[in-house]
Amino acid sequence: MKHLIAPSVLAADFANLERDCKMINESQADWFHIDIMDGVFVPNISFGMPVMAAIKKHAKKPLDVHLMIVDPDRYVETFKAIGADVLTVHYEACDHLHRSIQNIKAHGMKAGVALNPHTPVALLKDVIEDLDLVCLMSVNPGFGGQKFIPNTYNKVKELRAMIDASSSNCLIEIDGGVGENNAKALIDAGADVLVAGSAVFASEDPVRTVELLKNID
Repeated sequence: MKHLIAPSVLAADFANLERDCKMINESQADWFHIDIMDGVFVPNISFGMPVMAAIKKHAKKPLDVHLMIVDPDRYVETFKAIGADVLTVHYEACDHLHRSIQNIKAHGMKAGVALNPHTPVALLKDVIEDLDLVCLMSVNPGFGGQKFIPNTYNKVKELRAMIDASSSNCLIEIDGGVGENNAKALIDAGADVLVAGSAVFASEDPVRTVELLKNID
């Protein structure tokens, strides 16, 4: 499977959100990546349900929703209702992770789990066959524009080996500090989905940047 590109709307111009949604639609991007932050689980607040619902009105591609919030189970049904296609919760935020995964699937969405940089990949061994996606945070969550953490490469390789040794078809997503300088190395290590925020929206030609990221071999 060709790797997927998911531009992070967190890095878009919120005053021109419709324009930036149109750019993603017209580019070679595969998904919209949407970060929901509550100011509790992470030290930042991004945007909530009304903004995501507005994005959904303009998006012509799947919404990949990343919940960086405490007690995410409270909002599974809500995010399904406003258009999430993939819903990712944090390992660190779920008391009963298997139950959370099954709840997401029961609402007709693909289920993802995100791991913070300090969280070992091995902790997902018992649920890997239930997952559609694992999001490896390659920066500490909460803010865009951070520097990529190099140990991510090791975690990608370890996770790829775990998936290949199981019957899982789980995708590996990388979120944080992804750009043209490290995209090929991440794909070579086993990544399937690259989330790109600043690399896309801060570039002079976002459509061209998405094209370059999409066509890395």
